[in-house]
Order: sequence, then C-alpha cells, then structure tokens
Amino acid sequence: MTSLSTPLPFSGPDAAIPIPVRASKRAKIHRLGRFALNLLIVVVCLLTALFIAFNAFAAYFLSHPSVAALGSNPLLAKNLAYSDVTFASADEQTTVDGWWIPAYDSRRTVVLSHGYGTNREEPWVPMYDLADLLHGLNYNVLMFDYGFASKTRSTPATGGKIESQQLLGALQFARRQGSDELVVWGFSMGAGTALQSALQSKVADAMILDSTFLADDNTLYYNIARFVQLPKYPTLSLIRLFFPLMSGARLEQIPSAEVQATAYDFPILLIHGTADDKAPEYLAENIASVQTNALSQLWVVPGAIHEMIYRTHTEEYVQRATAFLESVHQEVAASRVEPNLLAQAPTP
Repeated sequence: MTSLSTPLPFSGPDAAIPIPVRASKRAKIHRLGRFALNLLIVVVCLLTALFIAFNAFAAYFLSHPSVAALGSNPLLAKNLAYSDVTFASADEQTTVDGWWIPAYDSRRTVVLSHGYGTNREEPWVPMYDLADLLHGLNYNVLMFDYGFASKTRSTPATGGKIESQQLLGALQFARRQGSDELVVWGFSMGAGTALQSALQSKVADAMILDSTFLADDNTLYYNIARFVQLPKYPTLSLIRLFFPLMSGARLEQIPSAEVQATAYDFPILLIHGTADDKAPEYLAENIASVQTNALSQLWVVPGAIHEMIYRTHTEEYVQRATAFLESVHQEVAASRVEPNLLAQAPTP
C-alpha cells in the first residue's frame, strides 16, 4: 500500500498534464481543416491565374497569328507576269507589299483580300487559281499582304481597324493604275474587312465575299468554344481587357453590328457554307437581308466548310462568280455612258 506521504507518479510542478484523447483528435481535425482550406485557396488562386494567363495568351494569339512565309509567286505558280509593288495604307500609317498582275489593256481590276492567319497566297482557297481565272477574264489582279502576314512590315491583327486602312490603300493604288472598275474579292476576315472599309469610303464598285467573318463577342466565343469549353463571361471580358494591350485596338472599334445592318450602294455576292465552323452562317444572312442593290446575291452552300467552297464546288463557284462580274461590268459601263449622254444632249 502506498503511503500518503509518498509522491504520486508525475506529480509536482513540472509534471505534464495528460491531454484528453477527444481534445487531441479535435486539434488534429482542426489542423487538417486549416491545411485543406489553405490548399483549396492555393488551387483556386492557381486555377484563376491559369485562366487569366490563358485569356492573355488568346488575346496575344488573336493579334499575332503565326503566318507562313510566301512560298511562290504568280510567275512560278501560274506563269503570270507580275511586278512587286509597295504602297501606303489610306491613313499613311503603315506600308503594304503586294503583287500587281496586269492584264492587256485592261481598266478592270480585282483586289484579292486574304483571310486571317495566312498571306496573299492563301493556299487552301487557292488564291493563285483565282488570279489565273481573273487574268483569263482580262482583269488586272492585285494580291497583297495585310500587316499581320508581313515578314518585313509587321503590324498586329486588329480585326479590321488597321486592315481596312490597308485595303483602302490597295484600292487607291489600283485606281492610280488606271482602273475604272474595281472589285474586292475577300475571304473570311478579309471579307469582313472589305465591308468595314466600305463604311469609311466608297472606292470599290462591287464585292465578292466568301465565308465572311466579323469579330465580335459571339464570333470570338464561337471560335474559342471549338477548342476549349470556357464560360462566356468572364472569358470575353478578359480578352477585351488584354486585346488592346496586345494589338493597340479595342474590340469595340470593330463595327460588326453596323456592317450587318448597312445597305451598301454597290452589289455584293455573298458566299457561305452551312457547315462553316469559324464564321457563323448568320453573318452572311444578316448582311444579305438588308441589301437593296438589284445585283446583290446570297449563295448558301449546304454542307460547305470555311473558305473551301471554291475547291468543293468549283464549277458552280466559277459560273456564279463570273456571271456576277459580268453583270457588274455592264452596270459600271452603263453608269459611265449615262453622264456622257446627258452631256451630249442639246440644250433646250
């Protein structure tokens, strides 16, 4: 038997106080909870940073597309004589390089307006085939690079702000070569750019627009969603934030709604495929629905994909395009005759 005077084990001022098992478990659970919360915060911050970085990269990619160097020229590709030309954009802020392919004693010119992510050759159209076709119809042809495709005079892609000025510069150059009749033949963003340029100045007499693309919230998200499923907002809000930093232009400066609501006073042949996965079909339909020129047309091709309609429906494509060009030629010729007749009419 232990004496009352004998110290108990672990007694005294320095003895450890036993911790109840239940309290110890609560402390462990609390520590785990704090760790899990901190880990969750880190993961959320990391995912947010990645999401922001992705949208910054998307804005950079939109404004600085990877474009292949020129691989040939009209003489090598189609035995077409040409000259290298350089001209200023309409606002004289940029300089543009191109090829002038003259037709014998012709005062008719088609300016080819290439799309985003490619250069004046645009091989999947293919642009050399069109140049050869037009030369055979006795049209001069101007092929040129937008700034985002240039290897020596690079400018960012802006969805039409800079490009429309470069296209207007191309049309002014063609006029200086003695062109009485000017047609723009545009593809994708090159088609959308053509319509944007027409809001600023009436230089062209007609346009052929294939797979028209206009950059706005809907079409940008339409293209992003093809590769990765992200919420529309704040994805577009972040791209709107970063795009001016990368390109110097704001998406709000692209007049997509105005283009779709404008009745242009020259004829337009709109060509679009129902299976276009880059430019929604409604863009061409909206533009066509407000046109009032009697020669304007919309050709919607079932099952056709973006910018591949010439390749997949070559015979009908050529027939429709050449018939449109002939009707434009007759209209332009008639418009020149009428003032002359009025001038020759005897004064009463």
